[in-house]
Amino acid sequence: MMTDVSRILCIGSVLWDIIGRSPAVMRRGSDVPGRITRLPGGVALNIAMGLARFGLSPEMLTLIGCDAEGDDLIRACTALGVGTGFALRSEDLPTDRYLAVEGANGLIAAIADAHSLELAGARILAPLEDGRLGCATAPWAGLIALDGNLTEALLAEIATSPLFREADLRIAPASPGKAGRLRPLLAHPGATLYLNLEEAGLLAGGAFDIAATAADALIARGAARVLVTDGGRPAAEACRLRPTVSGGPPQVLVTRVTGAGDTFMAAHIAAELRGLPREAALHAALLAAATYVSGDIN
Repeated sequence: MMTDVSRILCIGSVLWDIIGRSPAVMRRGSDVPGRITRLPGGVALNIAMGLARFGLSPEMLTLIGCDAEGDDLIRACTALGVGTGFALRSEDLPTDRYLAVEGANGLIAAIADAHSLELAGARILAPLEDGRLGCATAPWAGLIALDGNLTEALLAEIATSPLFREADLRIAPASPGKAGRLRPLLAHPGATLYLNLEEAGLLAGGAFDIAATAADALIARGAARVLVTDGGRPAAEACRLRPTVSGGPPQVLVTRVTGAGDTFMAAHIAAELRGLPREAALHAALLAAATYVSGDIN
């Protein structure tokens, strides 16, 4: 199936982020003043919003409830330039939510209530099978951003499904606790994984001091291509039969962390679609992520 390169499918979580932020350093049991906000979020939607900021046309494959929160979320996505026309709307499953607390020392704790997406399962992929976006004999041949909030069984199905055999798969693990779900996708020849150092170590089955070593280890385990970030330290991109490249992010004052990895991934995709070579694309993604965590962009 022919696809517009600016049109990117984003598969995974679309929910409300409820974020409490304080400028204070926080520890277990801290009770401090701050701000609480409700914003559109979820790994797949964060990536989609980043892609829209770069002038691309993301479309969501996800589950959104037919409740008031879901209606609000649809309106918010439309205003942000994110398409929801292919999203599954459910009468019996509520819109998912994510709750996080952040302090001056980073993320303190978070809870992802993404049970509705998990219960929807493969139903969210129907447009890729019924001809709206593709089918088994003419699969989607464009770029797909996939997040690890899907169930382990569904991710394993995607890894070998004919619906994804032609896709340029860009994959985010959602969180360190879900990184292991991505193991079946390591063998997909069109997969690029975006991981932080902790996630890379969990997926590779080892501990690593630097991003480049972790990326190389995942290539040795069968991955086609991997990008590994490490906060304010150098990031790396490794792929089969090519030298690994590294780059350091700009040093900025960190004011938020939720969504930084998703911003990095969206910026890297956009940079590659502009035709930037590997090192330049990595640098552009690191710059965008640094700008995001500094609070200079919404």
